[in-house]
Amino acid sequence: MMNQFNGNYNPQRSMTQDMSRSFVSTVFMWMFAALGITAATAYLFGTNEALFSMLIQVTPQGGAKMSMLGWIVTFAPFIIVIAMSARMHKMSVQKTVLMYVVYSILMGVSLSFIFWAYTAASIFKTFIITAGMFGVMAVMGYTTKTDLTKFGSFLMMALIGMIIATLVNFFMHSARLDYIISIIGVLVFTGLTAYDVQKIKQIGDTGFSDGEIMAKTTVFAALSLYLDFLNLFLYLLRFFGNSRD
Repeated sequence: MMNQFNGNYNPQRSMTQDMSRSFVSTVFMWMFAALGITAATAYLFGTNEALFSMLIQVTPQGGAKMSMLGWIVTFAPFIIVIAMSARMHKMSVQKTVLMYVVYSILMGVSLSFIFWAYTAASIFKTFIITAGMFGVMAVMGYTTKTDLTKFGSFLMMALIGMIIATLVNFFMHSARLDYIISIIGVLVFTGLTAYDVQKIKQIGDTGFSDGEIMAKTTVFAALSLYLDFLNLFLYLLRFFGNSRD
């Protein structure tokens, strides 16, 4: 009650801050929902031999190769992200949410391979480490007064370079280059977490006059954080994952 009589009290500013916090919390809710769907789907396919056999085919020589379905679930998420980005303003809220959920499921199916490559204990350990690092950087991004715009631009350039290096190493098969890319990947997505959270907070501070735009922006913001977490987890898994062999 005393704040109402304080000369510094600004009802409009207080309302804006409440709306911003609500927007950010909703974004994180959508991100956690997608991670939950992905984790459950990955575990279901990764621990069920019958389901996993749909993704892998045994060759006559006794080896294994990816099935047609396996290739589809590997590349489909990239196509969905491109389609969502290109049609963001044209899609309805319902379609945006549907594609977001489908994307989460497909990512879970494609990530089921980690349960055959690494032990479940090391996967869980890496997930906890990722959650801790992500949480720290998210708090930093939300609370820092430093403008991370230039920092974010640098990280995006580093990400593009990392993607190019990954494509080159696909043909080179260099273990050293792969190790360097993994280190850069951890640094890039750790930094992007703080950058994206600050950007999301700034979007929430501006407010929304259109409920539909706000709903779609929430989903896309959640998708950016989801990708930050997932990529950070996968790069950390290269260091903390214990092979099943």
